[in-house]
Amino acid sequence: MSAIQALDPFLKDGQDRFYRSGFLPQPVVRLTGQRDDRGELRDGFLTSFVNVSHIQPIKHHDEFADVINLWLSVLSRLGMHARHITICGHLTVWQRDQVRGTTPRFKHLDMTLGDVNLLWNVDQPQRMAVDLGSGLERLAWTRSRSNWKDLVFGPFANAAPPATLDAIRTATLLLGHGIRPGPRGAAGTTRRIINTVSAPLGLDPTVRFSHSYWQRLSPLALEWPAIASAIEDERIRGGAARA
Repeated sequence: MSAIQALDPFLKDGQDRFYRSGFLPQPVVRLTGQRDDRGELRDGFLTSFVNVSHIQPIKHHDEFADVINLWLSVLSRLGMHARHITICGHLTVWQRDQVRGTTPRFKHLDMTLGDVNLLWNVDQPQRMAVDLGSGLERLAWTRSRSNWKDLVFGPFANAAPPATLDAIRTATLLLGHGIRPGPRGAAGTTRRIINTVSAPLGLDPTVRFSHSYWQRLSPLALEWPAIASAIEDERIRGGAARA
């Protein structure tokens, strides 16, 4: 369940309840990261990352500004002061099913940090909510201004192409949560990601590094040796299928 789906009973179903609210850190997999002309992910984008959201129902528009002020306080404590934060974009209203919203973005100096959504029910516009989101890795990058690949891949930043390191990182998360390779759905995503691990390098150190990262945020069901073995087995299967 994504962070904003926690508000579905309130926003979509007309119920006075929701599953969760407040600040919610959550590992996610998204295949929509921006890419350069070579098809490589741009700095600041990963297939798997920690989405840090603040979601909550609100009763008045003023509370939308209150959430933004709270977020500015958090960023200030991280060393990103409000005078360097810009909220930008268009207030174009979009609609998905029963929900409408607007999505301004916020930047620290020249770096986009995330976005903040004001959401409401189409038929009951008094049912409003805020969904403010950013990526933990992007926050760390903006705060430190360090090399992106060194930040996310650590000592393995130069051990293999970034696409391979990104795939290992993502496969570790998926397999660690029990999503094994298969022909379709989430299992198909796991299979496709593993099949992009083309560099002939030993998997154990990089899987162990990724496992340690994800384990601190969300307990994984598999230990790193089992994940490394599963990735290698799928690579062998994929290679045989292509032969």
